Amino acid sequence: MTREADQIAQDYSAMGDSVDLINAIIAGDQMADESAEDRQDCVDRNSEHLQLMVAKDDWGSEDMTTVNAAITAATNYDPSE
Repeated sequence: MTREADQIAQDYSAMGDSVDLINAIIAGDQMADESAEDRQDCVDRNSEHLQLMVAKDDWGSEDMTTVNAAITAATNYDPSE
């Protein structure tokens, strides 16, 4: 199923929100008072979302650099450190 341009734009924006959240959790700026398990779950869920979205084949010229960096950061994230 091919997405319309407005849906692609909306999906790309949502990906940016996930990137921001992953980076903020890793930096300790978000969910700092939550348990390590809750932080890990949130990072994992957002990373999974990004991985599913990046795999779509109907992206145009959208830059996935920060998205891929967030996926890598999430993969290496250890909330106990």
